[in-house]
Amino acid sequence: MRTRVFTRFLLFLLIPASSQFLFSQKQGPVSDPQALALATQSIIALTGGAAVSDVTLSGNATWIAGSDTETGSANLQAKGTGESRVDLNLSSGTRTEIRNDAGSYPQGVSVINGGDSQAWPVHNCWINASWFFPALSFLNAAADPTLIFSYIGEEVRGGVKVEHLQVYRYPAGQKPVSISLTQRVSTADYYLDSSSLLPVAMTFNTHADDDAFTNIALEIDFSMYQRVNGVQVPFHIQKLISGGLAVDITVQTVALNSGLSDSLFSIP
Repeated sequence: MRTRVFTRFLLFLLIPASSQFLFSQKQGPVSDPQALALATQSIIALTGGAAVSDVTLSGNATWIAGSDTETGSANLQAKGTGESRVDLNLSSGTRTEIRNDAGSYPQGVSVINGGDSQAWPVHNCWINASWFFPALSFLNAAADPTLIFSYIGEEVRGGVKVEHLQVYRYPAGQKPVSISLTQRVSTADYYLDSSSLLPVAMTFNTHADDDAFTNIALEIDFSMYQRVNGVQVPFHIQKLISGGLAVDITVQTVALNSGLSDSLFSIP
């Protein structure tokens, strides 16, 4: 009940009275031109200018939760920047996560061993759905007026010189408390290799179902890029939670632009 009440409260804050307000940018912040240029150059480095509509990555997965380590297979699918599905088939059973941003507000669910779906709170659904595939990340949505890009600067990360970009959602026309909350829970940081401009990491925060204000750090690391049909694909993807490795995926096969159906990403 507590989670339902909190979720309804967030929906009240996050859904505007009229959809026209969502895209109003009057007196709102604007993106940094340098950040937009780097995001565009990164996508060109990733795709070579080719259009990418969807992707399926299949491979091996290791799932870690405390002292529990499981291995199995992974199938990761994404369509555009707003639909994704992750299926892990592990030694203890299956785990599925689905994200879909097509409705009035972004949604996400988890399904364990084919059981009932467990809905995500809205405050955990504002991050890019296609988090595991940089070519379909928010870097590929620089023209979206509700996304605000900032250039943080040049840094060294893991011994590699990187360009640090930050992105967040700005829902113009909403109440100040809603704008502030949306910015906090939608902020993501991208780290681009300064030489190749390929993303090496993405970081953001997740939160408990009934607490949007306590941050839990998530990090996605990308490595072992290989070119597939002209597109740079990371063949090693790692998810870290609060600095500890939680999911380790080694990609074996890649399918691009296969025409994935929207039904794959429907929320149960």
